[in-house]
Amino acid sequence: MSRKFDLIVFGATGFTGKYVAETIVKTLKSTPPGESFTWAVAGRSTSKLATILDEISGRTGQDLKSVEKIVADVSDPESIKSMARLGKVVLNCVGPYRFFGEQVVKACVEEGTHHVDVSGEPQFLESMQLKYHKLAEEKGIYVVGSCGFDSIPADCGTVYLVQNFGGDVNSVEEYVETDNGGQPTKIHYGTWQSAIYGLAHANELRPLRSQLYPEPLPKPKYRMTQRKFLHRSDIVEGWCIPFPGSDRSVVMRSQRHFFHQERQHPVQMQAYLKQKSLFEMMCLVIGGMIFGVFVQFKIGKYLLERFPTFFSAGYVTHEGPAPEEMDKLTFTITLVGEGWGEKLLEPTDIHADPPKKTKVVKVRGTNPGYGATCVCLVQAALTILKEDNKMPSKGGVYPPGAAFAKTTLIQRLNQNGVTFTLEG
Repeated sequence: MSRKFDLIVFGATGFTGKYVAETIVKTLKSTPPGESFTWAVAGRSTSKLATILDEISGRTGQDLKSVEKIVADVSDPESIKSMARLGKVVLNCVGPYRFFGEQVVKACVEEGTHHVDVSGEPQFLESMQLKYHKLAEEKGIYVVGSCGFDSIPADCGTVYLVQNFGGDVNSVEEYVETDNGGQPTKIHYGTWQSAIYGLAHANELRPLRSQLYPEPLPKPKYRMTQRKFLHRSDIVEGWCIPFPGSDRSVVMRSQRHFFHQERQHPVQMQAYLKQKSLFEMMCLVIGGMIFGVFVQFKIGKYLLERFPTFFSAGYVTHEGPAPEEMDKLTFTITLVGEGWGEKLLEPTDIHADPPKKTKVVKVRGTNPGYGATCVCLVQAALTILKEDNKMPSKGGVYPPGAAFAKTTLIQRLNQNGVTFTLEG
């Protein structure tokens, strides 16, 4: 593929996009000359793109005057196609993706350009797979969603656990926890808005999945433990509820791929969010219940969008978190695998005894929303750029676990501050 740029950051003037651009600058600074790559930024305004590059230049000490600025707007399909024709991989940072994502995916697939994003919206992710997988495969390009904190740690972490288990894995439990040193950390409005519409339209998933997955996974003989909605876990020593993010849906998309396309034993998966304090967890549950009720009604969605700071108790702002807040926030994702020490020949073969072997993978990093997410996105793009010959089929729309299972993505992330370690 001969293009002017290796990578194009679309939406570089947005909150996430500017940090993705900064991550590229830092990555290039530490990249050996023989492995360097070309890049550009894209957005609606040349002057705003120039301002963002000046800000990044001030923070990194790098001269960015030569970085090309591309004008592209999702309301102008031709401008999106023109942008896609210039690059090998588009890093799409313009959300919410249910409103603005398909225009970019469609242009990239039609123009033969790889596409990665940081969407945590299952409806968008699965509808893109349903609509564009075959065409992307024919074009020989990859569309990989969820390449941020949602959901590379969970999906690629599960793959890493399976690859290092030494036998068949029956189930994986994920526990997500963050630590901000007791200080509140703001959330950007864009993340809040994506959550509003993702939950409001959750009923779209069942009919979508019936089309996307006509063949079900085999029913497991040994079902994984079903935890209570609110429970205390001795594994992570804290109070847990089901994780409301996209991790489970993304992981199960990969598991379907591994079973149907690569004849691998499918893994059951559940994801949980952990808090140390029962009081904090109860506040979160009550807030979540109110949020869940409001998104079911037009007036409720309006109020949540119009007054995000009030309804989030001050956590959501249009400005997002300050750099010092983000730098203090760390995360640990604990993936607990349970299975057998032996590996059966066929994925449909059934073990005679219940699973007794366990292994744990921990994924750690800093600033999950806008630090680790940017690292994951940039490294995913570079992996496609350098190792597309190790990815499935000749192209298509995939979740990250399925897309990058045979690449060096985890090694790349380990070298860039998002670490995967096998414990136990």
